[in-house]
Amino acid sequence: MGVERGKWFKDARFGMFIHWGLYSILGRGEWVMYLEHIPVEEYAKLAERFRPVRFDPDEWVSYAKEAGMRYMILTSRHHDGFSLFDSKVSHFTAPKSAAGRDLVAEFIDACHRAGMRVGLYYSLLDWRWPAYWKGPKKDPEGWSKFLEYVHTQVEEICSNYGRLDVLWYDGAWPYTAEDWRSSELNAKVRKLQPDILINNRSGLPEDFDTPEQHIRASPSGRLWEACMTMTEYFWGYCKGDPWRSTRRLIQYLVTCASGDGNLLLNVGPKADGSFPAMAVRRLKEIGSWMKANGESIYGSERCPFSSAVGPLTAKGNKVYLHVFRWPGREVCVSGVSNDVKEAYLLASGDYVRVSKKGDRVFLRGLPSRPPDPYDTVIAIELDGPPVGVPYKVEG
Repeated sequence: MGVERGKWFKDARFGMFIHWGLYSILGRGEWVMYLEHIPVEEYAKLAERFRPVRFDPDEWVSYAKEAGMRYMILTSRHHDGFSLFDSKVSHFTAPKSAAGRDLVAEFIDACHRAGMRVGLYYSLLDWRWPAYWKGPKKDPEGWSKFLEYVHTQVEEICSNYGRLDVLWYDGAWPYTAEDWRSSELNAKVRKLQPDILINNRSGLPEDFDTPEQHIRASPSGRLWEACMTMTEYFWGYCKGDPWRSTRRLIQYLVTCASGDGNLLLNVGPKADGSFPAMAVRRLKEIGSWMKANGESIYGSERCPFSSAVGPLTAKGNKVYLHVFRWPGREVCVSGVSNDVKEAYLLASGDYVRVSKKGDRVFLRGLPSRPPDPYDTVIAIELDGPPVGVPYKVEG
């Protein structure tokens, strides 16, 4: 992958994931069809109840922008097989049922109007197809028809909606990239969308890694994003699913950025198309923090220094200490080869006293209590890009 093609993704650091579909009606998560053994015919009836009268994609984009997010990914079709877009190979779609609208088209148009980078999630598997359950070895003829459906739909979403920045596959298990003919499929995608980024869930590594519900930096230096939920368990709207705190969500973002990765933070809209009030509240709170501290996130890289109070990010000649655990009046950053020019609280600009002993930098005269309830950021200006010193015991 060319460096330039992935530069926007690396600089963005923060995106919104959206899981939305028929499962939102039941409010028990996106896996409800599978977990509750709902028959295909019974589940299909939900399509006549899916009338998203409060769906306003411009409002969705405004929430993402207010939170400081730089891209958005929507589930065009999840494992239940219901497509939010128009498809010539399926009648189980939003335009051909009660919704009567191409929801993907409206979403992408809104993102394009706002200058928001946009991508689509697409599940390779479809629970409604017997051939998926039987697999290519037991039902080669059925599998061939199933693949034709899958490949056609991927071509449709890459052909009918203008520029796509990301294709976010899911659901390749338990089959191989060869079974899915992923190389052939992704070659078609790249012909249709030459600048697109493709994730690693078609059985091929492609452009970026996607750890789910945990944060793990790519060991090979590849692009990566951790996809995480705002609630504890489900991605689709689920009544009673406990909400993670704003502090915890901001710390997810910072932890990703400190490992040279992105956070793709999920929202599960209600069936009517509205965002849950708690999601809106958290997005606004994250956005307030990002307005003051986004400099330490966008375009940031790994920092070779360390501290006991929290992770660090770096950009140019600056490093940013994210104080998750407020120690009181003094903080130490170690492994610093550089000379330090100055340090200050990023949000307020208040200067901090600095002294250096060996590779340790001491920041003193801090407030006794953390100025920020989520993460206080201390900016440290150096004489050049950060150069680390490994820890060793003298003797």
